[in-house]
Amino acid sequence: MTTTTNNEHKKLNVPNLRFKEFQGEWEKYKLSEICTFFSGGTPSSSNKDFYGEDIAFIRSGELHADRTELFITQAGFDNSSAKMVEVGDLLLAMYGATSGDISISKIKGAINQAILCIRTKQNKKFTESVWNKHVSKILRKYLQGGQGNLSADIVKGISFSFPPLKEQGKIANLMSLLDERIATQNKIIEDLKKLKSAIIEKHYSQVEKQTTCIADLGEPFSVGNLAKDDLTETGMPCVIYGELFTTYGENIFHIESHTNKTDGMILSKKGDLLFPSSTTVDAMSLIAPSVINVGGVILGGDMFGIHISPNYNAQYLSYYFNHIAKRQLAKFAKGSTIIHLHYTDIEKAKLLLPSLEEQNRMAMCLVSLDEKVAIEQKLLSSLTCQKSYLLRQMFI
Repeated sequence: MTTTTNNEHKKLNVPNLRFKEFQGEWEKYKLSEICTFFSGGTPSSSNKDFYGEDIAFIRSGELHADRTELFITQAGFDNSSAKMVEVGDLLLAMYGATSGDISISKIKGAINQAILCIRTKQNKKFTESVWNKHVSKILRKYLQGGQGNLSADIVKGISFSFPPLKEQGKIANLMSLLDERIATQNKIIEDLKKLKSAIIEKHYSQVEKQTTCIADLGEPFSVGNLAKDDLTETGMPCVIYGELFTTYGENIFHIESHTNKTDGMILSKKGDLLFPSSTTVDAMSLIAPSVINVGGVILGGDMFGIHISPNYNAQYLSYYFNHIAKRQLAKFAKGSTIIHLHYTDIEKAKLLLPSLEEQNRMAMCLVSLDEKVAIEQKLLSSLTCQKSYLLRQMFI
């Protein structure tokens, strides 16, 4: 590859980074000049005869998937505005949370009105990539404050620069290889997390257990009103980002006040931080405690904590509450709009825990798995950064 230098008197329409065998400027086109477009529709949900096993029905959240959850019948297709797309078509999400998401379809099926199919003689992987380079700017311009939707007219009027097809193909091959590597890395991480869950479940189903109460685990404490002066002199405060409060693997809570304790398990007092859909049982099961093992930590005000006694392994208890006991705790949550979980409601809840020796052994195993996941996530982050760099440098 070569890095291009623009003429002092004329800014050439070329990328900053380019394969050395290619020369000449790129041509700028409106997408309407080089693409055709169509979107679909949705069969009436009140007619059960319109839904069945005939035709895969692709929704905007499934653009990257190789299968769909929903299928429609031929009658449903014929009696709606749904349109068929082929494997290899470019699909663009226009509405809602997935607005701007683009993918080359892996599925032959029907699309609804929330998806725009883009067909072009340009290299589709190149077109997908140049869209991804500019998508943040496009969304900022057309979806003010996260509100609104894209439309076919908006997309048609957007302009991108394209090189000749041969250069498009070489760039596209590079981006495809990188995307495949990122997908592999995501699969590695997903499999490690599944392995961790399976180990926990198998261990817990086989190990000998004894009954204890949450109150027996250690001294409870509130973290809402602690000041900086409560921190130890020797322990530097540490902001915990890890997996403190997670739903489907995404961090949803940052931490705000202080405590000086070195070991503790923290739970949320206000379930709205943990339960995006706070009125459902499934959402309430997302209570996700974690463990603090540092000299000083920063904690959120809507939490209570338990300083774990030496008779229990705090790290093991973190795994236990995340994977085994979260549904058990969910039944103690109160409220409708804002779900609350108070220590006084759960302190007498009975737990079945293995011996400290078993807790220590399993905690060591699971910590090792967590460390492996962290290493793989760092590699994923590096690959993602590499892709972002190439999008900035190899596309105009």
